[in-house]
Amino acid sequence: MSKREAPELERLHVRIAHSGLCSRRAAEKLIQEARVEVNDEVIVELGHKVGPEDVVKVDGITIKEAKLYTLLFHKPAGVVTTLFDPQNRPTIKGYLPNYGVQLKPVGRLDKDTDGLLIVTNDGELALRVTHPRYGLEKEYQVIVKGYPQEKDIDKLRKGIFIEGGKTQPAHVEFGFVDDRKETTSFRMTIKEGRKRQVRLMCEAIGHPVVKLTRIRIGPFLLKGLSPGECRLMGKQDLDKLRKLVGLDV
Repeated sequence: MSKREAPELERLHVRIAHSGLCSRRAAEKLIQEARVEVNDEVIVELGHKVGPEDVVKVDGITIKEAKLYTLLFHKPAGVVTTLFDPQNRPTIKGYLPNYGVQLKPVGRLDKDTDGLLIVTNDGELALRVTHPRYGLEKEYQVIVKGYPQEKDIDKLRKGIFIEGGKTQPAHVEFGFVDDRKETTSFRMTIKEGRKRQVRLMCEAIGHPVVKLTRIRIGPFLLKGLSPGECRLMGKQDLDKLRKLVGLDV
């Protein structure tokens, strides 16, 4: 067989990641744990390569390269960011389209927070988007109780201690004061993804959150999406996102 006719080979952990099962790093761990077979032979070598005709199994189940989908989703308030909830609360799964693959949320929004969420079956992309190294900005519309003073806002801008660690500096833009409801509105942009981070930061300055909406992830805006609505990312937007997190397009 000539070099031109030779089948194209790829690393085993890449094949697993392309199935949408998990990220490349997680696939490497599966291989090291002897949970992966190629043509019914257990493989533990990370550099092992496979061709198009090789049959790859993980935990005895044959994997196939899945078509990858990445969507922008407006998670409604009151919905849990998971695919299954043992307490039978409404989950995002009920709002996601059926493409024949398992779409998973990238990061989290707590139950009472609404706004923009990325969902995908691309494990490598999901890992990069949530990794602190890439510092993808997340912007929130925040409404808090009371009237924070400039010194309070400065604490958010400089970073504040919550749950044993100091947050990275946040960008905060004042909005407006509602004297009737005794609340203050502002926008806050962060680059971290710590659990309930915005709520905890606002509680730390003595002004608990009344309403919280994520309105932007990187260059992607919530605008135009109604609660519960999804929009499939086109090639241009997907390429933009992949570049932002250091992936090939």
